[in-house]
Amino acid sequence: MSKLGNIGARLYRGEVGYDFIGKRKIWYAVSILITITAIVGLGVRGLNMGIEFSGGAVFTTPKTSVSAAQAQHDAEAASGGHQATVQQLGNGGLRIQISELDTKESVPVQEKLAKDLNVPVEDVNTQLVGPSWGEEIANKAWLGLGIFMVLVVLYLAIAFEWRMALAALIALIHDLTITVGVYALVGFEVTPGTVIGLLTILGYSLYDTVVVFDSLKEASRGITKQSRYTYGEIANRSINSTLVRSINTTVVALLPVAGLLFVGGGFLGAGMLNDISLALFVGLAAGAYSSIFIATPLVADFKEREPQMKALARRVRAKRSAAAAKGDSAEATAGGAESGEEPQDGAPAAAGSSASGPRSQPASRTRGRGRPSGKRR
Repeated sequence: MSKLGNIGARLYRGEVGYDFIGKRKIWYAVSILITITAIVGLGVRGLNMGIEFSGGAVFTTPKTSVSAAQAQHDAEAASGGHQATVQQLGNGGLRIQISELDTKESVPVQEKLAKDLNVPVEDVNTQLVGPSWGEEIANKAWLGLGIFMVLVVLYLAIAFEWRMALAALIALIHDLTITVGVYALVGFEVTPGTVIGLLTILGYSLYDTVVVFDSLKEASRGITKQSRYTYGEIANRSINSTLVRSINTTVVALLPVAGLLFVGGGFLGAGMLNDISLALFVGLAAGAYSSIFIATPLVADFKEREPQMKALARRVRAKRSAAAAKGDSAEATAGGAESGEEPQDGAPAAAGSSASGPRSQPASRTRGRGRPSGKRR
């Protein structure tokens, strides 16, 4: 068995583990800090909305010797200062997006671009996207996200319980906020591919969360009938038992996405892939984090506020205190037996001590022989 597999087996059996639940305030603080950073980045820089949402024109040119940076400068100058995004195509051509450009402005811009890029005007393909279409796409995306959230909460409330549904919803909002904040900080363009990526990561995040919740549901069945573990301790055992599985699933999912983002987008210049690959990469990492460090600790917090779980925690503490006191007493008794010391005058000997019994018998027999009775049998 591999080393990682051996660790996973020991985690599953509860032989080793990390106290995720006991240190949940640290994870909450880390998540709050990351979320605040994402919100600040979103408020300060905002999202770079693609023309699918803001409207504009897309100009596709044939092969040209002009660089993407120079073409961007020429496009912004030709459009009167409108924001332009330029992507290098595989055939040597350029794809130039100019936001908020209407039909009347597109014709002179096309002519100016053809002149600056030294290509024929008729070879420059123009596509116009109206802002109303982008607004419709955005509204449908929000509607789909809302329906997804409602269905998730209903399913988890029925399959598990409402506390787990609430914790999963908070974790999903946490993942979305971080991903959108990273988009704002990085400045990547938000396209329909970004929306697809966001909906995809919600499914991955929910999968990891449900795996831990299912383990917790089985482990906590009949929890109030025992007095060995609190709910938080059982929740912690559930996280540890599925930890290696969550790590393996996340790593396997992140590897191809990382190749798409860093290799494809960075080295090969596949800029059109960045919108979906960044959403997937950040969302998958945030989803793996939230399912372990946010969702399950929140469930433990919610459950431990219940009266029956509070009573269980008191029974567990009382049992452990009694066991500790009994262990201290037995240790003291064993220590006296090993030292072989006799009790001092006025100090009672320990009841049931093995030291007092064997030593008293020879003494009584000695006293019997020293004082013979006058009667003979």
